[in-house]
Amino acid sequence: MAQDGTYPRLLIVTGVAGAGKATAIRVLEDLDFYCVDNLPVVLAASVMQMALAREPGLKGIALGIDARERLFFPDWPRIFAELERHHYRPEVIFLDASDEVLMRRYSETRRPHPMAGGALTVPQAIRRERQSLAELRDRADRVIDTSALSVHELREVITAAVLGSSRGAPMVIELVSFGYKYGTPIGLDIVQDIRFIPNPFFVEELRSLSGLDPKVREWVLAQPAAQSFLRQFEAMLDTLLPLYGREGRSYLSLGLGCTGGRHRSPVLAEALRIWLAARGYQVSARHQHIAM
Repeated sequence: MAQDGTYPRLLIVTGVAGAGKATAIRVLEDLDFYCVDNLPVVLAASVMQMALAREPGLKGIALGIDARERLFFPDWPRIFAELERHHYRPEVIFLDASDEVLMRRYSETRRPHPMAGGALTVPQAIRRERQSLAELRDRADRVIDTSALSVHELREVITAAVLGSSRGAPMVIELVSFGYKYGTPIGLDIVQDIRFIPNPFFVEELRSLSGLDPKVREWVLAQPAAQSFLRQFEAMLDTLLPLYGREGRSYLSLGLGCTGGRHRSPVLAEALRIWLAARGYQVSARHQHIAM
């Protein structure tokens, strides 16, 4: 226990190999967490007690683990229960990415996949790792899809997720616009299909512009279907967000998808960002396919 009577936070950073765990650990170090990568999690309570004895004001500890931590994954429910008995509630941040992106990253770096021992190919190793991590992914407090994130963007998402989950902090909301033709991003909490709104792609003078252009924004928001959607979705969020907060949710990701992710979904994501910010939420918008 820290000097102020509170217990430091314990973050478990995990996910599929190649999704950015090392970057996440560096971000947490910058946020004043004591970070240990690949430490057997069975030692977590002992490490926290020793660290607190040396530094009573410690903000928290972040442990990076992967599917090779065989002492942890078969028995993680028991280990988590033991940590909670010591008043340490593990918060799990799970990093994920599409198989295609993971295979490209391994091809570009020429690194072997950590689970590709024996005769396994990289795709087979990725599938094997996903099976090993499936239950922990379901338990995760936050799943972050890094498929389309730069290192800088990943730093921002990790920072928002961690700071937003501090006690008493307002909920952090991320709005993600995307195109269904490229696939639905991983880890979204709520997804809305807005392909029913007329598409400015078929308006010659708007086709080459994006949803961040004022001309496109004005055209989309002038559509009765867009206005009807915003009214009803905002009313739903007015009901849902306090309920999520009451259940202890500190981070929520909302996805808005249109056909290509270039026009309609960025416009509505930005409209919702402004609306949510006016209600006091920490909110950001990420346009995953706007440049495709």
